[in-house]
Amino acid sequence: MKLTEAKNAMGKNAKLFSRKPLTIPSGQLIKTTSLQPGQDLPLLIQPAVAEVDLLLWAQSNRDFIHAKLYRHGGLLFRDFNVRDVSAFEQFVRDTSNEMLAYRERSSPRSQVSGNIYTSTDYPAGKRIFLHNENSYQHVFPLKIFFFCVIPPAQGGQTSIADCRRVLGHLSDETRARFDARGGWMLVRNFRDDLGLPWQTVFQTENKSDVERYCTGAGITWEWRGNLLRTRQVRPVVARHPHTGDEVWFNHATFFHLSTLEPAVRDALAAEYGEEDLPNQTYYGDGSPIEPSVLDELRDAYRQETVIFDWQQGDILMLDNMLVAHGRETFTGARSIVVGMADPHTRT
Repeated sequence: MKLTEAKNAMGKNAKLFSRKPLTIPSGQLIKTTSLQPGQDLPLLIQPAVAEVDLLLWAQSNRDFIHAKLYRHGGLLFRDFNVRDVSAFEQFVRDTSNEMLAYRERSSPRSQVSGNIYTSTDYPAGKRIFLHNENSYQHVFPLKIFFFCVIPPAQGGQTSIADCRRVLGHLSDETRARFDARGGWMLVRNFRDDLGLPWQTVFQTENKSDVERYCTGAGITWEWRGNLLRTRQVRPVVARHPHTGDEVWFNHATFFHLSTLEPAVRDALAAEYGEEDLPNQTYYGDGSPIEPSVLDELRDAYRQETVIFDWQQGDILMLDNMLVAHGRETFTGARSIVVGMADPHTRT
């Protein structure tokens, strides 16, 4: 079938192709497969024919993309020749309703362009545990996107896990403990000598701005000179607004001191003590989470962890409630940028 015939047959999809004659097998523009045998996460989406423009295709197929995203939790777009950050940012806009700036920060990131940031500036030799982006916030993104500008020489995979399945691994007793004690609590100490200062986290130099933000977000605060301590209580389980699925959605494991590498954990505990740690988690009533419960939580994430090697130009689109993400250690150059979209206010 020549291009002229394809235009008549494909209507609005005809412009997705280049102007040279080509053959279109069964009119199919993309193909979907499992990235790894027996695994639904992520769903791999590739062009079925040469010269498919991902941005134009995405504009015409948002319903298809969202249906697949809600089912699988994550989509990996590969081999579409997306070559730069501006094209990636446009893809995020084409498949979302609203992009988000990075507010109430917890990870060191650099702004690349607009609302596109480095995925993290955390050292290459440190592993980042699985988490849902900004699950501790009152307003959080429903979608998070990653784009591979430069794949790492070795390692550096963005680990992912289905939070519906993570929840399924947890015992009824553990869920009941969190429910009875009001969910989970995050305590943060913003210091100048460790972690992110409050000026960076809240993107302001004005204490009154911080207080207004905290009031609106259900966060209590305490000033100690120019240092700030905050507390916020959130549920451990959330219900997805579109699928209705219950998901394990929190940072209770990620921010707990015991999840850090032993050397880092011991050094922080010795230097600051639990009360002044940059981050620490508790049950919602402020009581400590038992070591056995934390071991159960970490094991549930491990059982569902999926990793894959990045290829240049890959775009990973995650439903931020359905799927948690992390990062493996790596060597060599690695450039992964991230965009967040579609704010959702917890109720």
